[in-house]
Parts: sequence; structure tokens; C-alpha cells
Amino acid sequence: MEKEKYGYMSIMEASEKIKRGMVSPVALVNECVTRIAQLNPTLNAFITVLSDEALKQAAVAEAEIKKGQWRGPLHGIPVAVKDFYDTAGIRTTAGFVHFKDRVPAKDAVMVEKLKAAGAIVVGKTNMHELGMGTTSVISYFGSVHNPWNVAYVAGGSSGGSAAAVASGMCYATVDTDAVGSCRLPASCCGVTGFKATYGLMSGQGILEGERADETILKLAHVGITTRWVADTAILLNALADNSKRQYKDDYRMAFASGKKYRIGVVRNFEATADVRDLFYAVVEGLKESKHIFTETDVPFASAVFDVRTIDADREKINAKLFKDIDLLLLPTTTDLTPTLEAAQKSGPQAVSPNNTFFANYFGLPAISIPCGMDKNNMPSGLQLVGRAGEEDTVLDAAKDFQEKLPVAYPA
Repeated sequence: MEKEKYGYMSIMEASEKIKRGMVSPVALVNECVTRIAQLNPTLNAFITVLSDEALKQAAVAEAEIKKGQWRGPLHGIPVAVKDFYDTAGIRTTAGFVHFKDRVPAKDAVMVEKLKAAGAIVVGKTNMHELGMGTTSVISYFGSVHNPWNVAYVAGGSSGGSAAAVASGMCYATVDTDAVGSCRLPASCCGVTGFKATYGLMSGQGILEGERADETILKLAHVGITTRWVADTAILLNALADNSKRQYKDDYRMAFASGKKYRIGVVRNFEATADVRDLFYAVVEGLKESKHIFTETDVPFASAVFDVRTIDADREKINAKLFKDIDLLLLPTTTDLTPTLEAAQKSGPQAVSPNNTFFANYFGLPAISIPCGMDKNNMPSGLQLVGRAGEEDTVLDAAKDFQEKLPVAYPA
């Protein structure tokens, strides 16, 4: 896929150009909807495309900015929303046949916040049916395909979002992450997937009014998918509940900290030899950075789907897991990204959440960033997990690592 004039800019770069009048929000949105028209028939990343509505909103944003009414770095930026989140007057399906004509009357809180920040919603992304799988192969609207190679899965359940961001169809997406369902597709598609501390971003309006399992509600986090860690900080500024923030500054201020972190390289993660070899090669390269690396273990076995002790476990985990370290470092996935054919045979959890789920159970902030290509020339992800409430630490270290790792785009 040829990189277009604007499609692979960072949000910060695009925002600065918009603010200075060097590029129009209309031009950005037009390029995104053009790419969607070109690529979505193959990738199937979007369930609903809002071309006309997005172009109208982009014209409004352009007029506001010309009048000096700039709302911040998301103003005029094309984004998308996982089709889990209610959008007023626009169908919200969760990829489920019985919700295919479901049209909510009210926006989810995350959608309200995006619009308040001036972001332009270009569409609703495809996903694994009801978020109940990690491949995005099962959806009433058809499987999502990986933009690096359409024979492979995009991961899930936020697979459409990762595919859309990776292929330049939008600049960011708002997603969900209950077992790793934002980070896993980010790893599979070579983008950045982030979830904050449990409750920092509101999940209100995810299929509002429909029956929800208590366990899923306890585990589900709002996710953010971008190409760059710095862009994730911009989204988090707009979406976080300020009353629950431990870090009170603009999250981008964390990048100026200059801190040296104690990185706990996890020993007891689950992975094939291929994933282990790639991970340890990346770690060796990162050891040349300013940070201090040591080995540690994660209590994976304590993270279970029985949530009767989850609140008590979350209260204890910071002291238990981060006594001598600031961050955990481990692979995002346990195996190479499977093909769609292999995933169909293996079942809905064909992309294993065994290295990601513990962060959901313990409610910890976690991020996956691209760290190179595997032997099949598919992206692989590196995961950082921090103390509850320390999103700034996770983002700062992740940005530092991302700047040291190779950058690639789907060809």
C-alpha cells in the first residue's frame, strides 16, 4: 500500500499542520475515506463507513479552526470507533447477527469525548463477534484480514481497528481490551495498542442496555490503538476521567522526564521458540539504553476468570509485583500470527491471551508496540506493563523503546 501524502503522519504532525493552516481537516478525512474505499473491500476492517457525515464534520472543524476556535490536537483528526461503542443514530452491532440492525439513541462516553475534542469519526470498525475471541475471524460481517498479508488474521477482538490504523484508513481508534483484545491485534498488525488502569476511561455506552456478564465488566478496559505512543498520549488526555487520574499533567509531559527505569524482563511468559528468539534479540538491543534491566516473574496463575477475589488482588499487586522494578517487559503474543485457515481450525482463541490477560485481571496499564518482523514477515509486539495509576511511566518507556525499534508499514 503506497503511503499517501497524509495517511501515515503522526497525529501530532497532522495536528500542527491543521493548526497552522497547512492542511485542511477535509483533506485528511477525504484521504482516509478514499483509502477505506480502496482497501476495505479486501481488509474488511470497517462495518460502517461514515464518509458523508465525516466530510461534513471536517468542514465544520475547518471553519472552527479558521475562526480561532481550535480545541486541541484531535481537532479535525480522522478516527474510528470499535463497533462495540454506541453511536447515536448509527448502528452498533458488535459483529453479531442479532444486533445487525441495532441503532442506539445515545453516544457512548468515549464517543462523546472524542467529539468534544474535535475528532472526526469516519466509521465503526469490525471485530470478533461480541468480543468473544482473539482473531476477528468470526463476525456477522465477515472476517477481518491482516493488512500485511490478507491470508493472516488481524487479531482480536479489536482486529478491524488494528487493521484500519496499520493501513492508514484512520489515525487512531477507540477499542476494548478484556483479555488483551486491543494489544493482541496491535501486535499482529504492527501498531500500538494500549489500555490504561482499570476504570481510568469509562466503558459506559458499550452496548448500553444489553445484558452484560459481571466477569467481563470487571475485566474489560477501554483500549486505544494508534501508530505511535505519542499519539496514544494525545488520545488518553482526551479520554481519561480526570477525577481518577494519578498523573495530573498532560501525558505528553511524561516524555520529558528523562527517567531511568528498572525494567523487569519477565522469565516465565509463554511463547514458542520463534517468539522467544525474537523477543530476546529485541531485549538485547534495548539493553544499550539508559534503563536498568533485571529478570523477574509474573504470577500468571493468580489471574483467573473467577473474579471473587479480583478487588483484593488488585489492591495488593503494586507492592507485590513492582517492589524492585518499575515496569514489566514481555512478548505480547505467545506464537506467530496464524493464518485465517489455521485460526478457523484452532477456534476463537487462536491468538493466545496468556501473556496479556494478567494485566486485565490486575487492572494494570499495559501497552504493545511493534518490535520487528517474524520469519513469516509479519509484525510482532513488545509489551510493557506498569503499576496501577502509572500510565505516564508506561508511555514514557514505550516511546523511548519505540524510537529505538524499526518502523515499517504494510507494503
